[in-house]
Amino acid sequence: MQALYDRKFDQTKRGSRVEALPKEERGFAQELALRFRREWLLLLLLSTIAVIAFVAGANDLLVFALWLPLVVAVLSRPLPEIPVVPVEMPVPEPPVFDPLPLISATLGTLDMPVVVLGGDITVLYRNKAAERAFGDLPIGTHLTARLRSPGILDMLRETIATGQPNQIEHSERLPSERVFILRVAPIDIGGLAPGMGNYYLLSFRDVSELRSIDRMRSDFVANASHELRTPLASLRGFIETIQGPARDDPKAQERFLGIMLDQATRMSRLVDDLLSLSRLELKSHIAPDQTVDLKPLIIHVSDALLPLAEELGVEIRLHLPEGRVDVLGDRDELIEVIENLIENACKYGQEGKFVDVFLKGGGKLPVEVNVIDKGPGIPAEHVPRLTERFYRVSVADSRSKKGTGLGLAIVKHILTRHRARLLVKSELGKGTEFTVRF
Repeated sequence: MQALYDRKFDQTKRGSRVEALPKEERGFAQELALRFRREWLLLLLLSTIAVIAFVAGANDLLVFALWLPLVVAVLSRPLPEIPVVPVEMPVPEPPVFDPLPLISATLGTLDMPVVVLGGDITVLYRNKAAERAFGDLPIGTHLTARLRSPGILDMLRETIATGQPNQIEHSERLPSERVFILRVAPIDIGGLAPGMGNYYLLSFRDVSELRSIDRMRSDFVANASHELRTPLASLRGFIETIQGPARDDPKAQERFLGIMLDQATRMSRLVDDLLSLSRLELKSHIAPDQTVDLKPLIIHVSDALLPLAEELGVEIRLHLPEGRVDVLGDRDELIEVIENLIENACKYGQEGKFVDVFLKGGGKLPVEVNVIDKGPGIPAEHVPRLTERFYRVSVADSRSKKGTGLGLAIVKHILTRHRARLLVKSELGKGTEFTVRF
């Protein structure tokens, strides 16, 4: 049945094609078949009448003589021409070219943070480096939801209005200080997509290390040179004395050489602290990922500082919990933090005779290390500036205790890298408490 239907359908299609042809282009057989198809009902009626006449007993020749002319007349009638209506085929619209997959595949391989913005400054794409640098930047949100800087917004608006690239310097303060050169430019991929003028590429070039080096260089020139001037002048004076008036005085030479050794040791400590500070600044934005148990670390530092404490007449008392107290950190740097705080407490709070070290927290509570001395305390106006480079509450007291003025600056940079805080409480005549909170 299906085959019969398909054959009949095919014949119908062929008949339709023949009817669409002009009369002069149809052959005799096609014309005759077309007339039979058009007049089949009338021919069937004439043939039925002839058959009835034969059955009724009419003369055969007479019936045939009447039937044949009628059939010829029917087939000879002119056929109406079927107008050919041209069919206009719809022209398919070219597919819309979406450039974002191509852009994403290209920018996703970069280690530089990049963001693709629309003409309304909404985020259309951001690569993995941008997520690591600035956290989550949801697609479709306005860029200022994360970068709240009027300078950046003005730069973007100017580029969108003029179509010209632009750049600006931007600083991030948290979780650590970082400096970026932001550059924005329209995206052009050779005219493949007509609306590409509405896409803009915002790139972030990290120049934190360069700025740190520049700042460190200026600090060294401004501060280190000043700190080095005194011991160098002292060394030069003693050398000239030994070469001159004390040339033949062994006792004076021995005394002067001891002072010169102290001055050289002081310069060595200063250079070591400067180098340590510079190394910390260069990696301050890289958070450590190791787990450190603070309890044995504090015991180790206390044992190492025991000779100094005995020399100063100070007792270091530890107040530690029973179990582990783990934090994410770098063990050597945390040792430097605890050592610096306990050593300062012994040196500058030695009048109180005791230095108490508490370790608290853990689990769901923040971990805290408290170093408390019973010394003279620090005036309130000096507390906010204690972590500045080369800042001293008392210059004479600091130098007499062989301080470089960089210890607490180093502590601050280490704790910044560890995403921790340094809190200072001091009361004149009662002592000082330094708290490291993780």
